[in-house]
Amino acid sequence: MLLTIASREFRNLFLSPLAWAIMAVLQLIVAYLFLTQVDTYMVLQPRLAGIEGAPGVTDIVVAPLLQTVGFLFMLIAPAITMRVFSDEKRNHTLSLLLSAPVSMSDIVLGKFLGVALFFLVLLVMLAAMPASLYAGTTLDTGKLAAGMLGLALLLSSFAAIGVFMSSLTEQPVVAAVSTFGLLLLLWIIDWSGSSKEKVASLFGYLSLQGHLSSFLKGLFSTTDVAYYVLLIALFLILAIRRLDQQRLTG
Repeated sequence: MLLTIASREFRNLFLSPLAWAIMAVLQLIVAYLFLTQVDTYMVLQPRLAGIEGAPGVTDIVVAPLLQTVGFLFMLIAPAITMRVFSDEKRNHTLSLLLSAPVSMSDIVLGKFLGVALFFLVLLVMLAAMPASLYAGTTLDTGKLAAGMLGLALLLSSFAAIGVFMSSLTEQPVVAAVSTFGLLLLLWIIDWSGSSKEKVASLFGYLSLQGHLSSFLKGLFSTTDVAYYVLLIALFLILAIRRLDQQRLTG
């Protein structure tokens, strides 16, 4: 049943004109930024050639591009996830789903997997751009793989947060705004510049951007992986509890 719900959610996203419009705009923006970064590298390359240990094409083109992709996904994720449960509530089909012989965990995980898979398909499509550089130069495969893993975990976190926010309301716009607000807070939370070391350390750990930056530097840390896994688990558990509460109250 879990896979059935996931495949249904995945198909529904591809049937949405909004999703196709977002995909087209995202591809256009990332393609422009990619060509801009390549042009910057071509200008810098003659000067970097004589410097020992100078940053390569992976550092100058790929890492900044992936960082920007993460930010762009933060902007579009609320529009993709806002209807996950909100539409079910507005169309009065959620009560039928809740009354079906399927666990809350399967419903929430199925919805999450459908959205996360959609995000990962977009990510693979966008990854074709930096991968095309293999045709003319050598990339740092380790850094590229770490960056893609970091983005995959980041997008899965976006999906989990969006699913939870959508479970709170039947208004898609409210779900989208709430999701964006929370994602933006977690993105910039380490910008506070607190003078207290413990507070600054906590804010740094909670930062979505901070953990992604580590992956983009080619650093694979279990701390960063654990952060994303715990974040995903937290919001999925909250969504399950919310639907359990709704089922009990009828």
